[in-house]
Amino acid sequence: MSKRTEQPRDQRIDDALDEASGKRNRPTLKQEWPLLIFLVLMWGALWQDFSAGNLIFGALLALLVVALFPLPPVVLSGRINLWYCFLLLGWFILQVVAASVEVAYLAFFRRKKTRSSIIAVRLHTDSDLIVTAVGHVLTLIPGSFVVEVDRRTSTLYLHYLNATNAIKVARSRAKIHEIERRVIMAIGSREEYEAVRKIRTEIVDRQRGRGETGEEQ
Repeated sequence: MSKRTEQPRDQRIDDALDEASGKRNRPTLKQEWPLLIFLVLMWGALWQDFSAGNLIFGALLALLVVALFPLPPVVLSGRINLWYCFLLLGWFILQVVAASVEVAYLAFFRRKKTRSSIIAVRLHTDSDLIVTAVGHVLTLIPGSFVVEVDRRTSTLYLHYLNATNAIKVARSRAKIHEIERRVIMAIGSREEYEAVRKIRTEIVDRQRGRGETGEEQ
């Protein structure tokens, strides 16, 4: 996992600047094609028309949008693990079901007594891709919603339902770091993947050590 410095990051401005001239780099078509495909599909979905003519017109609009409003480049990890993607999807579905049941219970039985909190969670990664993916996963799970992201420190600020005391807040933060771990295992860089595996191994060894100590006593 990338080493974090105490100084605030520069919002990845350096990633978008040419080292020689200092001018902003223009993303290439190779870098933009995932965004273009997404915009074309969104255009077809909005109009509920996926005919060739409508999609071609949507593609022209997408090219115009990315030319007039270029986004800063997102550095991809160059790694994807389909098995961990499958595990992430299965875990996500279970979390959605469990959270839906909890929200329904709170809505029907707790009603006005239900309280929520705004919590800040600083992620371990400094990758825009991972931070965005974690934020989307959290927002899609009922009961949590990302209200702000601090890119300098990779900190998510969330509206979290039923996080009413320190214990529940700690559990919420642990859950968010678990999402981060699963996302890194699926699409994180090789460096982040190896760091997560090392941390996971240390935690398991520590738990085994405690268990063996308890048995001896």
